[in-house]
Amino acid sequence: MGEKTDIWQGTLALMILKTLESLGTQHGYGIARRIEQTSGDLLSLNYGTLYPALLKLEQEGAIQSEWGVSENNRKAKFYRLTRAGRKLLSSERRSWEQTTAIVGRFFAPKGESL
Repeated sequence: MGEKTDIWQGTLALMILKTLESLGTQHGYGIARRIEQTSGDLLSLNYGTLYPALLKLEQEGAIQSEWGVSENNRKAKFYRLTRAGRKLLSSERRSWEQTTAIVGRFFAPKGESL
């Protein structure tokens, strides 16, 4: 297994939104585990990393939360994507694809893009 990687500013929110789009309503622990799993365990999230991003997304109206009971019979906050969150995910996805295409040009073999 490789070394753990830091998450670029803003990308955690995108990963949270995509996770909720893919899996539906999830509690914070489930979101964190899914992101870690999808990264091939190259990312490691803890509550102190995840909670501020969830709070910000909720304040922006991209997600909504409600209290419920987890599969372990524990009280947990469950998050779901809102209509505004779906729109945000779509625009952020386009922005991310554009950004990675631009950066990719700098790493292209000589004579291809620059």
